[in-house]
Amino acid sequence: MKIILFGANGMVGQAALRECLADPRVEQVLAVGRSPLGQRHPRLRECLVASFLDFTPVAAELAGYDACLFCLGVSSLGLDEPSYQRITYDYTLAAAQVLVRLNPGLRFLYVSGVGTDSSASGRIMWARVKGRTENALLALPFRSAHMLRPAFIQPRHGIRSRTRVYRILYTLLRPLVPLFRRLAPGMVLDSDQLGRAMVQVAAEGHPKAILEVADLQALGG
Repeated sequence: MKIILFGANGMVGQAALRECLADPRVEQVLAVGRSPLGQRHPRLRECLVASFLDFTPVAAELAGYDACLFCLGVSSLGLDEPSYQRITYDYTLAAAQVLVRLNPGLRFLYVSGVGTDSSASGRIMWARVKGRTENALLALPFRSAHMLRPAFIQPRHGIRSRTRVYRILYTLLRPLVPLFRRLAPGMVLDSDQLGRAMVQVAAEGHPKAILEVADLQALGG
């Protein structure tokens, strides 16, 4: 299985990459991004792009893949809706439309979030933009498309968020994670659980298009 990974520098992307390289089913990972990862592995290749809105210069490098793990995203904090939509919706659909043309047998996995608004018309800005994005992806003729909706992700193995606010938040909340697990076990995922779940769905597919935390926990072990 050959996998394209977007957002490998982010917390979720780091987890996905780690589990891809640990899984013998994954023959190759192509990490697409704007900056180098700074790591080497015999099964890892990188594709650097100038813009996430125009993949024309690298289109030839994106053909011949079985699955895409789309982990690219940004916090909505401090952003208005047009700015958030540009990154969340426009970047994602630009990539998806190229990939579905080049790889019609591809499985596309999109990391969304718990609380996403499938109606795309609710009052919460980030939730409706995520919902709009999910709906557009599900309408494309991929072999299958799966929307992953994690809640609280506990980073492991030295993985860190690139967002400063999140890093501070994770540091403050770390002592409370055992309590969260007891009080709300259906809301907490370890980063490696999420990564393993993504690889499993990429390899085997899943009957559900929308995967909630409980589904991801079961898949990730």
